[in-house]
Amino acid sequence: MSTTNETQLIQTYLFFNGRCEEAIEFYRKAIGAEVQMMMRNKENPQPPPPGAMPENFGDKICHASLRIGKSILMASDGCGDQGPKFDGFSLSLSVANEGEATRAFNGLAQGGVVKMPLTKTFWSPLFGMLEDKFGVGWMVTVGDPNQK
Repeated sequence: MSTTNETQLIQTYLFFNGRCEEAIEFYRKAIGAEVQMMMRNKENPQPPPPGAMPENFGDKICHASLRIGKSILMASDGCGDQGPKFDGFSLSLSVANEGEATRAFNGLAQGGVVKMPLTKTFWSPLFGMLEDKFGVGWMVTVGDPNQK
């Protein structure tokens, strides 16, 4: 099987087990996420089979797509079968300057846990790590202006 990198795309898809709408609003305020698409379970043209999700999940988010800068973050409430577990990875947010890094970091840190405060590193004038109030890990860095 032969594929080229131009045809491959990795996108993050997070499941919030009933808190997706709250997460979307949080990311809108914290880092300027723009909702590109959002569909509730009750709007699904092909609903899941009976018993596949809790009855009270009709107003929960079936699928959402958020634009953050040039990236797309997808999210859902899932099927209510388990709590979110965001272990073993972090989302890396690269911004243009120190002011943007400070705003994004402080916004994402609201109600969360700072793991490493913003600080100068050998690769960036500001870099920091945190876990937001939903348990999602984030790394915020001032990116290389020469990177595309």
